[in-house]
Amino acid sequence: MDVLTDNFSLYGKGFLGTVELTVYSSALALALGFLMASFRVAPVGSLRVLGTVWVTVLRNTPLTLLFFAVLLGLPRFGLVLPFQLFAVLALGCYTSAFICEVLRSGINTVPTGQGEAARSLGMTFGQTLNEVVLPQAFRSVIPPVGSTLIALAKNSAIAGA
Repeated sequence: MDVLTDNFSLYGKGFLGTVELTVYSSALALALGFLMASFRVAPVGSLRVLGTVWVTVLRNTPLTLLFFAVLLGLPRFGLVLPFQLFAVLALGCYTSAFICEVLRSGINTVPTGQGEAARSLGMTFGQTLNEVVLPQAFRSVIPPVGSTLIALAKNSAIAGA
């Protein structure tokens, strides 16, 4: 029992570090996930390909390998950052692929007639997505986004290894 009480401050620092890493990585993952999801459903073919490649590569790459690639690869290009920032980049990019797929599946649950009706009213693709499709898709994506962010918190343990 003395081991726990003697090292309580270390546990507190570790917990705060995990929370900080999770919050920053979640913000990056949500931003990139929304961007890539909009690419995946965009009418422009090159954007769809970019989003598909992003998701395919990141979902099929082990997180440990991604950490090694970020930690060892980016400094070779002259980008030397603190480890915490490297960890946020690796976790955020990795999780963004899963967020992207969750959002894309939520967007696909909205009937196509909703988007077609908005387009017939003269709305642009961005307006249709933001004002018609995403508000309807939002309800169906809350639980899986929450599960993905919980998995992100669990995956943050790899940054400490």
